[in-house]
Amino acid sequence: MKSHFITDLADGQIVASMFLVREKEVRTSQRTGTSWLHLELVDRTGTISAKMWDNFATLAATFECDDVVQIRGRVKLYNGRKELTLEQIIPALERDYDLGDFLPHTKYDVEKLYADVRQAIAGMKNPWLKKLLASVVDDPAIAPKFKRAPAAMTMHHAYIGGLLEHVVSLMGLAADVCAHYPQLDPDLLLAGVVLHDIGKLDELRYTRAIDYSTEGRLLGHITIGAALVREKRKAIPGFPEPLGVLLDHLILSHHGSYEFGSPSLPQIPEALALHFIDDMDSKMAGVFATLDSGGGEESWTERNPSLRRSLLRTKAFLNDGAPTAATTATLPFGDAKDVEKR
Repeated sequence: MKSHFITDLADGQIVASMFLVREKEVRTSQRTGTSWLHLELVDRTGTISAKMWDNFATLAATFECDDVVQIRGRVKLYNGRKELTLEQIIPALERDYDLGDFLPHTKYDVEKLYADVRQAIAGMKNPWLKKLLASVVDDPAIAPKFKRAPAAMTMHHAYIGGLLEHVVSLMGLAADVCAHYPQLDPDLLLAGVVLHDIGKLDELRYTRAIDYSTEGRLLGHITIGAALVREKRKAIPGFPEPLGVLLDHLILSHHGSYEFGSPSLPQIPEALALHFIDDMDSKMAGVFATLDSGGGEESWTERNPSLRRSLLRTKAFLNDGAPTAATTATLPFGDAKDVEKR
């Protein structure tokens, strides 16, 4: 049972707890010739560096990266950052821990998010799209991965349940966009929202760590997703081929440009809408993650690599003591009843 989480560790604290090993390396100082074991340890709240200075050679051979270990050590500040000085490392047994303690996870209820997706599909008017999306989301081989998959490695929603959170957030944005632009087909745009990143279920691995699968490295999620959706269409007798072409286009063009990996540019209104709301939601998720990270100065965050900038924390400029939308929001898309009204 895990007893301490990284976000709660304090300088000088003695820690006896379990962590997942993300990196493992024996390092040697060129100046002194001293060697030590360097680890990057993670749990669902963050990452912390750890060093073991003595008697580490035998212990280091007992575990590998992505293993869970029981450690004993002390927290100290080094160059303004917390790190652990280790005294003991013991490989942990699977029965002694919950893997959910070691990977970052959406803060929302995954089953509620999944139910919201199914509810939106049930409300679709186009029978072909409704049947197709239900065949994907309700597939017992797909549903568990859909509930667990991250939306990315690092850029946005890069945690367990992140893809589902991203999809539900896009559902709310799509409903608003369709209300503002009634020329858009809401069912076609919803199909794009649900299916555009479906290839990430197999592009990424997310059991003990979040990284790319071999298939993901070789093909990418756009190719994987388009192939999956085509197979699902083939299993529906009479599915209209022209509608299938539009679905392929939504998936293939959602990155918006050749530069960012789309083999096609958005060339129908729903594809343009999908690209822009997808881009906005991913960027805003990155913004909020950076603001919440606690790094940087009091007023400015550390630099966000994907956005190529630091961000100003505006609370001191805006907060007059009244509650804000950010402090009252409970779901990434607003209340489910609001979505139904849109």
